[in-house]
Amino acid sequence: MRIVITGASGKAGQATLKHFTESGSHEVIATDVAPRPHWYSGTFLRADLTQYGEAADVLTGADAVVHHANIPADGVFSDTHTLNANLLMNNNVFMAAWKQGLQRVVYASSETTLGLPFDEVRYLPIDEAHYPLPNSTYSLSKVMTETMADQVSRWAGIPFIGLRFSNIFTVEDYAQQPSFATDPQARRWNLFGYIDARDVAQSCEDALEADLAGAHAFVIAADDTILDVPTREALAVVHPQLAVPDEVAEFGTLLSNRAAHDAIGFRPQHSWRDEVGRA
Repeated sequence: MRIVITGASGKAGQATLKHFTESGSHEVIATDVAPRPHWYSGTFLRADLTQYGEAADVLTGADAVVHHANIPADGVFSDTHTLNANLLMNNNVFMAAWKQGLQRVVYASSETTLGLPFDEVRYLPIDEAHYPLPNSTYSLSKVMTETMADQVSRWAGIPFIGLRFSNIFTVEDYAQQPSFATDPQARRWNLFGYIDARDVAQSCEDALEADLAGAHAFVIAADDTILDVPTREALAVVHPQLAVPDEVAEFGTLLSNRAAHDAIGFRPQHSWRDEVGRA
């Protein structure tokens, strides 16, 4: 396929771009409002996706889009700007994908749609049914985007697959891990979850190739937590009233990726334990 990767200069975008560039399995067009990654020599288009015409231009002739471009978190811009800009970018990409006749849309959603910071936890492990519980304009932009995806998928008659990424870590980011390795309170905000950037990229490929119709959204998280503390001990510190089901392993995640495994075949292959050197 001819795939456009938006937000290709960001953390998730670069990981996805590198994955597809190295595999050579698809033709790739990269785009971002920011400059191209220094290591990337392929086709790169500077584009402002808040402008519909630019979104339509970069998607012309494409078979699919992996859409990562968004303001990535709260606190980067004002609340109103974050909500408006993200919705505008996502609307433009979704509508252009429909009008330009793309075959599939894969887009970045977020664990924040499920309740982050997880002060209100309805049950464990948290899965797709915990949605929606937005607590910020950033998370609200993702919830509203998922609703938009449901309807544009219906209009266009093509799959729209949202990936609710947990906190993304690169290999370089793992240098931070020892500073909070044994501190559950430091990672209370997302129930100790994370996802390796390389697995982000793999989940995008899985979503592109899965035999699905309609609109879907899946939690994408590592199989383990980012802490060097057993999951039940860590949870007892931050949510002593909650119990961890027997199905969760000793260091197992509290953000269930089971639906992604069942629907698109996603299996995380990377853990901070392989990089930091703990057993």
